[in-house]
Parts: sequence; C-alpha cells; structure tokens
Amino acid sequence: MRALVVRRYGPPKVFEMQQVADPQPKAGEVLIRARAIGVNFADLMQRMGVYPGTPKPPFIPGLEVAGVVEKVAEGGRSGESEPIKTGDAVVAFPHFNAYAEWVAVRAGQVYRLPAGMTFDDGAAIPVNYLTAYHSMFTMGNLLPGDRILIHGAAGGVGIAAVQLAKARGLVIFGSAGRTKQEFLRKIGVDHPIDHQRTDFVQVVRKYAPDGIEMVMDPIGGKSFARSYECLGSTGRLVVYGFSAAAGPEGKRSRLRSLTAFLQTPRFNPVELMSRNIAVIGVHLGQVRSRGTLLRWELGEIFRLYGEGKIKPVISKTFPLEEGAAAHQYIQDRKNIGKVILTVK
Repeated sequence: MRALVVRRYGPPKVFEMQQVADPQPKAGEVLIRARAIGVNFADLMQRMGVYPGTPKPPFIPGLEVAGVVEKVAEGGRSGESEPIKTGDAVVAFPHFNAYAEWVAVRAGQVYRLPAGMTFDDGAAIPVNYLTAYHSMFTMGNLLPGDRILIHGAAGGVGIAAVQLAKARGLVIFGSAGRTKQEFLRKIGVDHPIDHQRTDFVQVVRKYAPDGIEMVMDPIGGKSFARSYECLGSTGRLVVYGFSAAAGPEGKRSRLRSLTAFLQTPRFNPVELMSRNIAVIGVHLGQVRSRGTLLRWELGEIFRLYGEGKIKPVISKTFPLEEGAAAHQYIQDRKNIGKVILTVK
C-alpha cells in the first residue's frame, strides 16, 4: 500500500510517499480502507519530533481516519451494541499510522459513522470535537451561561469548541488573527479578539470584571500565565497543547522549547485553593483507556451533529500524496477549520 512516511524529524519536506507492507490485523483489530484522514496540529508536532510518544523515524503519522471496514479479526468487538462488520463506514483512532491507504486499529477505537455523515466530516470530528467536549463538559463541567475564552478559535479544536459552546448556551470569547475576525463573528463568537493587536486579558476583564469560568489554551509558555489572569472564582484553565515550542519554520527548536518551558507558570496549590481555580490538562491519547467514556462522549457529539447543532468546517482537502502541502498550509496559519487528506 501507499503511505506517507516521515523520513526524519523536520519541516514538511521530510515527507515521502512510499510503498510499504499492507497492515495485517491482529486479534482484536479491524482493518480499514481509508477514505479521509484528519490532519491535526498534533501531526505537525509528530513530524517535528516534539509530540509525546512519537516514534523514531521512519514512521507514519496521524491519529484519525474515516473509511470502510475490510476485515474484522478474531475478537474484534468495538463495544457497540451491534458488532462492527465488513463494509461498515467507520471512524477510528489509530495510534499513529493514519497517513496510509489501509490502517489496522484496535476494535475498541473504531466507531460506526451515523447515517448520512460523509467521510470528510467523519475524519474531521473525533480529535477536535472530543478534545473540546472532554475539556469543556467532562473535565470542566461548564453550565449554560458560563463564559469561556477559546484561543485559536478559527482552528479545528477552536471551531469545535465554539459550536459546542453555542449548543450549551455559553458566552464565548474567541481569539484569532486579524484576517479571521469576521469568521469568528459569523460562527457566533460573542467577543472576537484579535490577539495580534489586542491584549486578550483586557478584553475579557472589560466584559467580565469578575473573571470567566474557562480558558482553553493550546499555546503554552507565557500564554498560560496570561490565560490564568482571565479566570474568576470557579475558573478552569484547560491546557491541551504547547504550540509555543514549535518554530514557524516547521522544525524542532531546542532553544524555543526551552524558552517556552521556562515561561510556563508554576501553579501553587495553596493559591489555586484560595482562588477556587482549577488547572486541567487534557491529552486525548490518555483517554483511550477509558473506552466507555470516550464512546459516550462521541455518541453525544454524533447526536448534536444529527440535530444540526454542530458541523465541521472543512478548510481544504488534499490528496494523500500532498500531505507535505497540507502541513505547510496549516503551518502558515492559512486554515480556517479542518484540513483533510483524501484517499482515492
């Protein structure tokens, strides 16, 4: 089969389309013929070699895929009431190895697509919407009327968080670059913030002098400290990324990583207690062991999709062989929404 392989850590040009051996599903696994593959910022971090658990090159990156079941190995039960079978349209969470024509995935990480959902939408939902849902409602327990600041609100997780926030009746602050402000207004952000020109803490405190209930921050470094300043009593700072460690040239930078690490605040438990504030770390990969919880969360997301309350925004699709261009597109901050690789 064809697969997009990272030959060495580095910028997008390190990708190489190769012929590799077809995956052979082991007991308890499902073989999927890929039709659409979600591209996440985590994939860029994998390519750079700064994502936790990334294999040594050469390796195939990617964490989500939608396609058709080709084979169910012995013991391959997904946990759904109706067993997954050959020919089913599904979405799955492979542990890497998604940028390929065929993917073998543990059955417990395979989910049947709802009727009427396209493969592109299927590949655009899991990582982004589960990250947002798990952060906001499972870990964060947000309630209608609560106020949330979403950094990167025009990105994949950001748009998912905005849509979920609207569905739950939250007041939304959203930050993005200058060229994306009109888009933020269009999707329902109550208080769009141009982070390139405006101090987001000042904007939040202008409309919420007592502080807000949640900030979702994938940036890291000094951004964590500034986001923390936005919180009031019962506030939650959700940290789910560390993009400050990734250089704009698309390569790992030890200096940049060290600088971001040194700028990261050290939260004092006594202060957190006295201010009634929580700092929540979210890593979707670590939720894999909670299969029942993950399946329930995705079921809720699919329900909202069926009710028309959420809908992935697909920024652009690229054929699998143009994965390097897809990464460059995200790296250059050109995307508004999700980027998808398609497989013919």
